[in-house]
Amino acid sequence: MINNKEKYAQLIKAESQRIGFLSCGISKAGFLEEEAPRLESWLNNNMNGQMSYMENHFDKRLDPTLLVDGAKSVISLLLNYYPSEFQNEDSYKISKYAYGEDYHFVIKDKLKELLHFIQTEIGEVNGRAFVDSAPVLDKAWAAKSGLGWIGKNSNLITQKVGSFYFIAELIVDLELEYDTPTTDHCGTCTACIDACPTEAIVAPYVVDGSKCISYFTIELKDNLPNVMKDKFDDWMFGCDVCQDVCPWNRFSKPHNEPRFQPNNEILQFTKSDWEEITQDTFQKVFKNSAFNRTKLSGLQRNINFFKDYP
Repeated sequence: MINNKEKYAQLIKAESQRIGFLSCGISKAGFLEEEAPRLESWLNNNMNGQMSYMENHFDKRLDPTLLVDGAKSVISLLLNYYPSEFQNEDSYKISKYAYGEDYHFVIKDKLKELLHFIQTEIGEVNGRAFVDSAPVLDKAWAAKSGLGWIGKNSNLITQKVGSFYFIAELIVDLELEYDTPTTDHCGTCTACIDACPTEAIVAPYVVDGSKCISYFTIELKDNLPNVMKDKFDDWMFGCDVCQDVCPWNRFSKPHNEPRFQPNNEILQFTKSDWEEITQDTFQKVFKNSAFNRTKLSGLQRNINFFKDYP
């Protein structure tokens, strides 16, 4: 006989798929004991670089019951963003996640829809939606709920579809049936460690964020360091190298989210198009895009860094 916890979990998972999420896993809200020393060590070694916000809300990052009163469950969700088309080869490179509309907008809308469904179908449930802009260790929760394992490049990886997806959560005060973690399938593979252009994967499962190309091209507000002059391999916004070389990503399948469809101009842009982009073009092409994080001035800084190569 199905109990309510199991019934509600099945309802939520079915609805999450209908809304367009790739998969859904559920874990019991509580303190992340294993993550605490790892996070502390990572911060103590300044691997967050200038991302000082990572030092804030240390306790909340590890305990969702401090974010949502009476939190009982963390509902983790994956949303595929792997594209069916790719950039022109003669172009500065951008991460595939930035091809379409800013994922924060897309996922927030889907999370609100799922929370509304839970409140309508199950009753008075208090909860909050999170999309990587709040102090939640999303990869840890996704792994805890069996959606994948955290790989040597510190990304969540699944055997069926690799790692090109976003992770989001609903934290709710509803008790549900909980999933169990899966096993690690990285084995002896070191493809991501060997391929990282800046050697940011300093040990298996440990990424020094302050050495990552994504950090340099998006997060860092200062001038780019000269010591990195020949290491960016034309990555202008983010970097996908450690995912592109991961053997599990041969199973990536194109997404079917209309809002992630790229503006065709982005895919056709050549290096000279990027170099000559005006503020007007930027605003038109990158409206509601993740590129607004760096603004045009940030992209120009990155492009100029490449053009100054010896």
